Amino acid sequence: MPKRLTKWLLTAVLLYGCTTAQERKFKQYYLQGQLLYEKHCSNCHQPNGSGLKNLYPPLALSDFLKNNPEKTLCLMRHGLTGEVVVNNITFNQPMPGIPSLTDLEIAEIATYIYNSWGNKRGLVEVQEAERVLRSCIE
Repeated sequence: MPKRLTKWLLTAVLLYGCTTAQERKFKQYYLQGQLLYEKHCSNCHQPNGSGLKNLYPPLALSDFLKNNPEKTLCLMRHGLTGEVVVNNITFNQPMPGIPSLTDLEIAEIATYIYNSWGNKRGLVEVQEAERVLRSCIE
């Protein structure tokens, strides 16, 4: 069986085998979020969410993520300049936003980062992302 077909079948089994609609939605957001994270975020925040020394903050067990879920969504689209304190360490490296990300893509990335590396939040619905992103101050 071709590798591409095998990967598709495995994804289909993971998404649709013996699960509720909500569980399937979570898995779909999580898997898509992982791909988007790897493409847009992992270069700085690292594939394992550990950050990069004192340049880029960690996402793994991040007190900033835990305490600032709405701001985190806004940062994905609009970026950040100036200091940010994460786990009692000050970081002062600009983070470019990605304005081309859709609300759904931001919800998917958030679902991935909020449920990886020791973070446990659950599904970030696209409706929540839409609401938050409308209220962001650029």
